[in-house]
Amino acid sequence: MTELLRQLTQCDAPSGCEDEVRTLIRSLAEPYADEIREDALGNLIVVRRSESKKKREPLILAAHMDEVGAIVTDSVGDGFYGFEFIGSVDVRVALGKRVRVLSRFGKRSAVIAPGKAWHLASSDERSRAGKPHLDALGNTALSPGDYVAFDSEFTLFGDGFVKAKALDDRVGCAIMLTLMRESYDRDVVFAFTVQEEVGTRGAAVAAHTLRSLTSADERGLRVAPVILVLESTAAADVPPRSGGDRVCVLGGGAVLPFMDGGAIYDRALRAELLEIADAHSIATQTKSRIAGGTDARAFQAAGARVAAISLPARNIHSPACVAKLSDLDCMLELTRAYLSAPTSS
Repeated sequence: MTELLRQLTQCDAPSGCEDEVRTLIRSLAEPYADEIREDALGNLIVVRRSESKKKREPLILAAHMDEVGAIVTDSVGDGFYGFEFIGSVDVRVALGKRVRVLSRFGKRSAVIAPGKAWHLASSDERSRAGKPHLDALGNTALSPGDYVAFDSEFTLFGDGFVKAKALDDRVGCAIMLTLMRESYDRDVVFAFTVQEEVGTRGAAVAAHTLRSLTSADERGLRVAPVILVLESTAAADVPPRSGGDRVCVLGGGAVLPFMDGGAIYDRALRAELLEIADAHSIATQTKSRIAGGTDARAFQAAGARVAAISLPARNIHSPACVAKLSDLDCMLELTRAYLSAPTSS
C-alpha cells in the first residue's frame, strides 16, 4: 500500500478542485467496482456487491479526497499574488514553502513568502506571522481563482516513518482502494468525498446517495446506515508535550475517537471495533482532546450511525505530515476485520 499512498499524495486536489485525485481513484477502482456513481459536487461512490445469499445490511466506508491548500485572489504586480488558504492551515508552517499553482495553462511553481523580509521587520512584526503573499517567480500567467497545492515529495525515512502532504486523507482513500480488491459476504460501499476541509460539504450531499443504497429491514422499514469514516488525526507527541497533551501518538496504533468537535461517535459501533481489535491483537488508542471534525458530522446529521478509525499524524495540514506505517497497518487490519466480522452492525 506504500506505493499506492505515494501515488495518491502526489496528486494535487485542494477542496473544490479534486479532479486529479478523483480521476486516479476512479481508474484504480473500476476493475473491482460493480457500480460507480459521481454526483454533481464530485463525490465518487463505488459499490462492491457480494455474491453471498445472506441478507445483511451494506456497510459503508468513507474517506475524503480533498486536501488543504490555497486559492489565488489577486495580482499585486511583478509576479506577486495575494491568496487565501483553503481549509485550516497555520501560516507558520507555510512560509517559505514551495507550492504548485493549478492554472489554466498547467501547473506553475511558486513560493509562499512573508509580507516583509525578516531583517527589515520590527521586533513587533517579527512576533507576528503577518500576511504572506505568493511569489510566482516572475510568472505572470496566474489568475484569481487558480488553486494552489503544497509541493512536497513523498519520503520514507527512519524506523518506518513516512512524510508527505495530504496524508489527510489520502490514507483513508488508500485503505479503501486496498480493501476494494477483496470480497465480503455483504455489499460494501466506498464513498470518496469532496470538500471535507471546508465544512464537510461533500459528505452532506453524499449522505443522500448512501441512504438510498441501504436496504429495508424485515418489516420494510428503512434502517440507519452504518458509516465507518477512515481519517487522519492530529498527533502532538513532540517535546515538551507529555501525557494527555500529546493527544495521540505515532506508533500507538489506530485511533478510535469517542467524540470530536463535530460528532459524538456511536457507542455500540466503537465498542464493537474495540472488541474486534482485542480479538485480533490490533493496537488501538484514543484521543485525549476533543477537537477537530470529520465527515462523520455530516453523515450523523443525515441519520447515519458513525464511527471512525484514524491515523495519528504529526504536522497535519502542512506540506510535511509525518506518520508511522505500523499505525497505517493497524488501520487497514482493523477495518478489514470489521468488514469480515459476522456480528458487524
